[in-house]
Amino acid sequence: MKISEKFKYVKEKEERCVLIAYVCAGDPNFEKSMEIVRILKKYTDVIELGMPFSDPIADGLTIQQASGRALKSGMNTDVYFKFCGEVKDEGIPLVCMTYYNLLYRYGLEKFVVECSRNGIKGIIIPDLPVEESDELLNLCDKHDIDLIFLVAQTSTKERIKKISEKAGGFLYLISVLGVTGARENLNVEPKFIEGVKKVLKDIKKEIPLAIGFGISNANHINAIKDKVDGVIIGSAIINKINDLKVLENFVKEMREATKK
Repeated sequence: MKISEKFKYVKEKEERCVLIAYVCAGDPNFEKSMEIVRILKKYTDVIELGMPFSDPIADGLTIQQASGRALKSGMNTDVYFKFCGEVKDEGIPLVCMTYYNLLYRYGLEKFVVECSRNGIKGIIIPDLPVEESDELLNLCDKHDIDLIFLVAQTSTKERIKKISEKAGGFLYLISVLGVTGARENLNVEPKFIEGVKKVLKDIKKEIPLAIGFGISNANHINAIKDKVDGVIIGSAIINKINDLKVLENFVKEMREATKK
């Protein structure tokens, strides 16, 4: 199932906003990570699988540490694709989140082909500027994979327009100024989301909006779910992976909160 199809199904059939879960593949090890993903598949709609990188500049301490554990356990690009191939599910799109250096070293086309073979429907590269994305974007289009871009509250109208014109899957709205990480309070400027919607209307582009960075509880979801099409939770999930029962209860609660 394509990412856009999943958003449409959840909105129209289940009357919810989409719940996207982030975990780092291979954290704390291959086998335990597979158990974590099996739990997430019960309650979430899209799973964002981080491919660990030694210098994850967009990520806070929680995901940095998760990446470190995954790398220490032996996770690398080839093992990552093996992992994705084993957990892929036609009903739950997988999204690869990683950094450009890993794609460059592996080979862009080889990377995209392996994504396609192993159930990955979208790719997020936080350190790839939209101005330098054409080569990867063309490869993604060729293999029917969405290249997902991030939009910050500091992005200008012109930049949002440039990003939106090339974006696929969903637009990833960054809810805070700074890196990823669970937070007590979200300070999303209402004009930010409305501004993005206005740009999309102006350029006649239909693409779902999903918001992430800092979302960590049901109150956050309740405050934002009527303004966007999806919510992304990462660090708050990683903080609970040591106890799978606690993790399952948490993601179940987050799914309940997505109901409109």
